[in-house]
Amino acid sequence: MAKDESNNKSGLINMHDNNSNLITQETYEMVRSYIVKAQSDIYKAVNSAMVIAYWNIGKKIYEVCGESERAEYGKQLLKYLSDKLTAEFGKGYTISNLKNMRQFYRTFQNRYALRSELSWTHYRSLIRVKDEVARQFYIDEAISCGWSSRQLDRQINSLYYQRILASKDKKPVEDEINKQEPKPEYEKIIKDPYVLEFLNLPANEHFYESDLEQALIDHLQKFLLELGKGYSFVARQKHFDIDGRHFYVDLVFYNYILKCFVLVDLKIGDLTHQDIGQMQMYVNFYTRNLMNEDDNPPIGIVLCADKSDTLVEYTLPEDNKQIFAAKYLPYMPTKEELKKELNLGDFRKTE
Repeated sequence: MAKDESNNKSGLINMHDNNSNLITQETYEMVRSYIVKAQSDIYKAVNSAMVIAYWNIGKKIYEVCGESERAEYGKQLLKYLSDKLTAEFGKGYTISNLKNMRQFYRTFQNRYALRSELSWTHYRSLIRVKDEVARQFYIDEAISCGWSSRQLDRQINSLYYQRILASKDKKPVEDEINKQEPKPEYEKIIKDPYVLEFLNLPANEHFYESDLEQALIDHLQKFLLELGKGYSFVARQKHFDIDGRHFYVDLVFYNYILKCFVLVDLKIGDLTHQDIGQMQMYVNFYTRNLMNEDDNPPIGIVLCADKSDTLVEYTLPEDNKQIFAAKYLPYMPTKEELKKELNLGDFRKTE
């Protein structure tokens, strides 16, 4: 009889533990759902305010410039607005972004037709679609399918509209997006650079870097500033976007002797042609958008910190090899110096 009582007590204890675990998990899920809903509501509210604000800004610029955005007055106005707004409200008001706002208004001139389900990042992708029928198709699909901004961007870039029209069996084409670009449960407000810029909140520069990359970039920043050859620090994880795609340059300096920007990007692992091409894009972007009138073209440095080898590649502006050799080299660290700095200390990966 005592043995039966012992078994019963043991069973009751196990049942109590299981119930407690179940209640604890249910409580967590409920509490979590409150947080997810609150973050989602905040994200939607901020994006709704951004969309209306940027539409109004675009409308005003268009009313003043008309179709003459590229004329001298239009250029002066955009620069004036960019300088003043950036000084007062922080990032997010570059000339290229103001042009996007103007294009936003030109593409969607009926403010009351704007959809609350779509964020500014959605609209940034949609204004690149020139075909009105295709654009409306993407709007309808994004809303009905609940596409994230990344999913919409992938669909546009992969010509989903054209593919779905050409497909006899449409279901596999419709379903592939959730495999190739899974939709997040909710958009994290701290991860959206547009939201951070709109709210004038600083991005966490360490968010984008591993511990190894962080240590290397810290060291390289100190090394370049200690060269004593005219370097001044500009930014870490410098964010810019091209057609709604986000890019980050690890380190940006300005050399006041050479009068040029110096862009530094670090790669952990093998250096690829894509890495070189990406830095070339950075250099070209700075050349076309951020150079001052009397600046020399910028120069990029791609560093590869691999376990087996350390590589350094200079990425030059187009057709600029002679200028680089004559003007830049005396003030740039040599490849050997940069390799040495990458290999100093315990920065290397170990098995």
